[in-house]
Amino acid sequence: MVQEDGSSSLSSSPLQMFSLMSLSPGLGSPYPWLREMGSEERGLCLIHLLLACANHVAAGSIENANACLECISHLASPDGDTMQRIAAYFTEALADRILKGWPGLHKALNSTKTTSVAEEILVHKLFYEFCPFLKLSYVITNQAILEAMEGEKVVHIIDLNCFEPTQWISLLRALSARPDGPPHVRITGVHEQNEVLDQMAHRLNEEAEKLDIPFQFNPIVSRLENLDVKSLCVKTGEAVAISSVLQLHSLLAFDHETTQRGSPYLSKSPSTLQRVLQTNPCTLGEFLEKDVINACRGSPDSASSSPISSAPSPKMTSFLYGLCGLSPKLMVVTEQESNHNGFNLTDRITEALNFYAALFDCLESTVPRASIERQRLRRCCLARRSRISLRVRVSTERRGMRSLINGFLALSWLVLARCR
Repeated sequence: MVQEDGSSSLSSSPLQMFSLMSLSPGLGSPYPWLREMGSEERGLCLIHLLLACANHVAAGSIENANACLECISHLASPDGDTMQRIAAYFTEALADRILKGWPGLHKALNSTKTTSVAEEILVHKLFYEFCPFLKLSYVITNQAILEAMEGEKVVHIIDLNCFEPTQWISLLRALSARPDGPPHVRITGVHEQNEVLDQMAHRLNEEAEKLDIPFQFNPIVSRLENLDVKSLCVKTGEAVAISSVLQLHSLLAFDHETTQRGSPYLSKSPSTLQRVLQTNPCTLGEFLEKDVINACRGSPDSASSSPISSAPSPKMTSFLYGLCGLSPKLMVVTEQESNHNGFNLTDRITEALNFYAALFDCLESTVPRASIERQRLRRCCLARRSRISLRVRVSTERRGMRSLINGFLALSWLVLARCR
């Protein structure tokens, strides 16, 4: 609001002053008050800067994007509060995206940033221990399989992300306790790392021998997008169950450059950002949900109603039809509740901010901030996932999957009770 004497009332606070700052290559040193902001004001400024940077990156304005990243560097911190940590990893992701325009430079800077299989296994175990999501997924999946396979003599489980032996060890123990005796169990595990499958085979064979259960493990080394359904080798007489944990969304990825559109956020940015910066939300998630996301999309339902986000990709269509051809008794799908399939980079970064805010808040409540394990999890897992979120368009839009799967079965009361 402009006062009658010509002076702007926006100059009354650092946060309001920030909305008037000029982001240009000649920005120079940041204003001194940037470092003295409270947590809430700093968080809003970081969101403003991240979205502005995303717009500059999408528009190819590298100098302005660089100015944004320089400002963010004075506010973000991998050891700070939730928004500071998120901003630290998202600036890395945005910088990585910029560098991909120079393939030689990008490869040179990332040639040594490889994660060993052993470290990937460790990080996965840390995520399993620190966050309840995978544990809950495994409990639901196992209980649903137990109910569906009641009375079956030969059970074939296809795990499309065969990484964690704990889930199937628990299932083997439950099957061994059946009143009519355990069935013959066959698990086909799909993973791109042979070392992971070898470890799975060792653990599961060892447990099956202890329980005296007839068991066979069939490893398939492959990425999901390259998997030939025929290699799953389902035999006549087998009762088939399929488990997919955080995998199907990878089949929905496609080249975002072919469907670029102008973001509504760009046309509304002056008035929208003014309103955003004057907002006083209760939580970061609430702020993103009620203000930024709706500002970018125009309405809460616009993303889900778009033909691109709701239509499955040809790769997904072919793969799901192939799985249907196996005539499984059930398929249990676990996916993150997030849609990273925005029309442009700004839409995707807004969705990703909301998603990772919840994930980082979860870590904040379960693991001490100074924990070495937590730092390793953030560095190896969450930072890499944030880069992927901004690099490609992927969606977990359930409507597209629903059109290819012949209905959903309601979870039984026992499964729901186990969840609680």
